[in-house]
Amino acid sequence: MKLKKGDTVVVISGKDKGVEGEVVHVYPADNKVIVSGVNRAKKHQKPRRANELGGIIDRDMPVDASNVMLVHKGKPTRVGYKVNDDGTKVRVAKRTGEVIG
Repeated sequence: MKLKKGDTVVVISGKDKGVEGEVVHVYPADNKVIVSGVNRAKKHQKPRRANELGGIIDRDMPVDASNVMLVHKGKPTRVGYKVNDDGTKVRVAKRTGEVIG
């Protein structure tokens, strides 16, 4: 998977198309990511402890990784890999060819 926790991504398809957010969690086995503020769902939650409140909360649900695109220097870009001379593998923005931090 070419996305990591902390990356800024933009949704390219679906009901939240065009929304930017930060990757909060990555599920590589399922090829899904959780992006803050994207694919919100209501969850009915019971109070677990005596001092905790119950109610309806909004929760971010996973989105398929193919529906988001990494944002590099303000523009969405595809991600590739490059092996440096010293043998380290780095992510590269396809749009500019620059190494992604």
